[in-house]
Amino acid sequence: MSNPAVVVDDVSKKFRLYHERNLSLKSAVMRGRTSRHDEFWALRNVSFDVEAGQTYGIIGSNGSGKSTLLKCLAKIYWPTSGAITYNGKMASLLEVGSGFHYELSGRENIFLNGSILGMSKKEIESKLDSIIEFSGVERFIDQPVKNYSSGMYVRLGFSVAIHVQPDILVVDEVLSVGDEEFQRKSFEKFLDLKREGKTIILVSHALDTVAEICDQVSWIEKGVLRQSGAAPKVVEAYRANASD
Repeated sequence: MSNPAVVVDDVSKKFRLYHERNLSLKSAVMRGRTSRHDEFWALRNVSFDVEAGQTYGIIGSNGSGKSTLLKCLAKIYWPTSGAITYNGKMASLLEVGSGFHYELSGRENIFLNGSILGMSKKEIESKLDSIIEFSGVERFIDQPVKNYSSGMYVRLGFSVAIHVQPDILVVDEVLSVGDEEFQRKSFEKFLDLKREGKTIILVSHALDTVAEICDQVSWIEKGVLRQSGAAPKVVEAYRANASD
């Protein structure tokens, strides 16, 4: 029997593209008209199910609508029509290190960012050593993150996020953070989550990685779902279309 963790049901998302916009009632009266805008549909009638325990990939070219879909999945955007339902606790990782405070130390930011991502203080304390060790910034953990290199900052943010234990994890291009060694560690951590039966929805341009770790894939193009199915088959179809 089907056991969907996430159901995307006929989701559409519309934006307004303004040519000129009234910033106040006074400007509207003075100009004698309302703001002029076009409607842009970033997504149109997208539907698919993600089974519990699946690693599900979303692919598409730049501007295809996949990032809009991801933000709908992460509850940053709300669909104009349609609905997304979840069976389990969902957490999202869209921008590594978002929520960090530059003046706080790495250790303090672990607690700050961990709480933003839904972890309790007790849970963060139990995972603190593992988070620090995974990030590789042990020597600098009590220094303000404003003194970190961009690589250190990203590694710490990713390490915090990857230690969240939701039922459903929505992630965006996180396997490309850090240097080659850290990318390998990150990849292994995702495989661990996969083996633990976590449901992962991943948006990525790394097609080889998608084909390797994802069970199913949806290909979005110009806001429309072009194809869903087994990862190797959909990735192959996407590559064939790109080469035409």
